[in-house]
Amino acid sequence: MNAPDIPAHPSSACAARPVPEALLQALAQRFGAQCSTAMAVREQHGQVEGSIQAPPPSAVVFAESTRDVADAVRLAGDHGVPVIPYAAGSSLEGHLLAVQGGISIDVNRMNRVLAIHADDLTITVQPGITRKAVNDAVKDTGLFFPIDPGADASIGGMAATRASGTNAVRYGTMRDNVLALEVVTAGGEVIRTGTHARKSSAGYDLTRLMVGSEGTLGIFTEVTLRLYPLPEAVSAAICSFPSIEAAVRTVIQTIQLGVPIARVELIDANTVRGVNAYSKLGLREEPMLLMEFHGSPASVKEQAEMVQELASGHGGTDFEWASTPEERTRLWTARHNAYFAAINTRPGCTPIATDACVPISRLADALLDCVAEADASGIPYFLVGHVGDGNFHFGYLIHPDHPEERARAEQLNRQLVERALRLGGTCTGEHGIGVHKMDFLLQEAGLGGVAMMRSIKQALDPGNILNPGKIFTL
Repeated sequence: MNAPDIPAHPSSACAARPVPEALLQALAQRFGAQCSTAMAVREQHGQVEGSIQAPPPSAVVFAESTRDVADAVRLAGDHGVPVIPYAAGSSLEGHLLAVQGGISIDVNRMNRVLAIHADDLTITVQPGITRKAVNDAVKDTGLFFPIDPGADASIGGMAATRASGTNAVRYGTMRDNVLALEVVTAGGEVIRTGTHARKSSAGYDLTRLMVGSEGTLGIFTEVTLRLYPLPEAVSAAICSFPSIEAAVRTVIQTIQLGVPIARVELIDANTVRGVNAYSKLGLREEPMLLMEFHGSPASVKEQAEMVQELASGHGGTDFEWASTPEERTRLWTARHNAYFAAINTRPGCTPIATDACVPISRLADALLDCVAEADASGIPYFLVGHVGDGNFHFGYLIHPDHPEERARAEQLNRQLVERALRLGGTCTGEHGIGVHKMDFLLQEAGLGGVAMMRSIKQALDPGNILNPGKIFTL
């Protein structure tokens, strides 16, 4: 089965449901200035990072409480109108778009820390708070929240897409670090899933069902997260390699030998060039690994020396160590700016982002074939990867007015995903399905798996008002 051809307006695949004037009046009466139908506000809530486009929602409700969310959902449900949760707006797969029309529920004002239980290593927050704000809130407790997708994303959005990022190789993903949720259902009911305990075998695991559901089963209004002690020592390093294969072989050996590396990121030579220009650095313009080690001073030193020895055996050179917070920040800021640095190399371009993940033993095979195809295509691209867990991202930089470039980029993406699936991997390691990957999900999960997902959706949201048109069609 082929990947979908992505139209300029995905909503054309399914007609938008009309938003009755009666609903807009009811929202205005209930929310007053918290509800806007201004075109500028609506357009802001109808855009995402990346290339997917759709018409804006008909209205935006700025929720400030769980009750606000519940009331907005209930009013929309009474009129059969879709609701789309919105926070930081950093989605790459179109999750926030009103592809079937409807209203956007903006939870950015729900950004408070509700409770910090340092002794239990947990924190409960509202969904609009960002990951950096969470870490600012706990910095005096000796704890931190490790999930780092790069962008300063909202906790609600990160939970909804089952995000991960640079620390996942050691600390896992949002699936592993969300303990409990408060959720507004399609009927406007408020339910709680999970507890503050570290484990439970009580009934169905509703927390895990909701995490990664992309707003299609409920809207999060509270999230309880797992925290971790700050490591006693942290050391970061970069190392250049003669080839991508050499860098990846180093990573594979590191993981297979059980070295508890906290982060290991790959950036290709194209990305290094872009980062040098964008962040005013002088990095060697070859494939590069960025690594970070956490633990005691002795264990960090031992881990780093072991990885340096492995890297040297694969031609790794120019090891640069960073042990002060300022030096580490410089290195990781460059990595986190890689997306924007790459876009800057082709002004006016639109990136087509990929997000495959494969078993670590097959990572070199996957990457080398994908690089060969991308080089042959003639389309500018960049490559970054959380390679410690087999997750990688190509970004194909296309001109938005050249449909032939879009077609080539989508073909490259299709080949990349199908290769990942053949190798026992997944079509998305952390971005989610959204609009862009629905056909890929069918390949990965099969007809029976997607049918089961549809059954869950229909049982929990019979009116199909919660972020419809995402993950699969009904």
